[in-house]
Amino acid sequence: MKGLSPLKRLRLSGIVPDRSLGQNFLIDANILGVIERMASLNAADTVLEVGPGAGVLTELLARRSGHVHAVEVDRRLAALLEQEFSGAANFSLHQVDAMKLPFGELLPPPTKFVSNLPYSVAAPLVMKSLEEAPAVHLWCLMVQKEIGNRLFAAPGLAAYGSISVIIQLFTEKKSARAVPRTVFYPQPRVRSVLVSFVRRQGAEPSLEELPLIKQVAQAAFRHRRKTLVNSLADAPAESLPPALGRLDVRGRKQLTLDLLSRMGLESGIRPQMLSPAQFWRLARFLEDARDSGP
Repeated sequence: MKGLSPLKRLRLSGIVPDRSLGQNFLIDANILGVIERMASLNAADTVLEVGPGAGVLTELLARRSGHVHAVEVDRRLAALLEQEFSGAANFSLHQVDAMKLPFGELLPPPTKFVSNLPYSVAAPLVMKSLEEAPAVHLWCLMVQKEIGNRLFAAPGLAAYGSISVIIQLFTEKKSARAVPRTVFYPQPRVRSVLVSFVRRQGAEPSLEELPLIKQVAQAAFRHRRKTLVNSLADAPAESLPPALGRLDVRGRKQLTLDLLSRMGLESGIRPQMLSPAQFWRLARFLEDARDSGP
């Protein structure tokens, strides 16, 4: 089917988009130049692509990079991709749910994450790649505009949450560009954005600290309308850092109040008012409290 448009390839293959998988295939090649520039693609790159769909972006990645890991859970699309790219020596197809694929075991290790992500799992996949693929230093992702806003939302905004804290501590935004619905089939009901960001190099916090910071931030935003003290106090013990999880509600409140006081923050502060750096500092205090506790 080489030479045919992506839409014709899909139709001839009898492939109908699966709404349960959040499939909105990229079909307009005009957006590829924008992606290529934002991702700064070159022959030294090993690219991770999740949700390649009809292979429009995959074709560019295989042509411009050293290696492509294409991850596709839909067996129909995997068969189409195998047919299209099996002759490429720099192409690896992984027919599996990306959330179940150990990114750290991919060889060669991916250095860039360039994808039109399934919108329903975009946020978890970004977090997973940040943790499990330490060699990835650049992300260029097509995501729902709401997700794009959350990644780099400022403290105090409605979009600011735990993923904002993590992404801003460990990465830096490069650029963002709105994408029209017409580049997809079927056209999504939501608006989309192409966003690129890079991993912070040689700066703290370290990647080893990420799990604890994530645990603190996710527990804090579990009840974002509550104060930080009450939100952490009311979270399930298993979702909390050990220093808090081993305490009863009263003990959690007191420890959190003590730490906020050390940080010069008001006792009634809400999670969305803490900056990413303040969440990191709180996580470090909680780690110290665990090491010094009984």
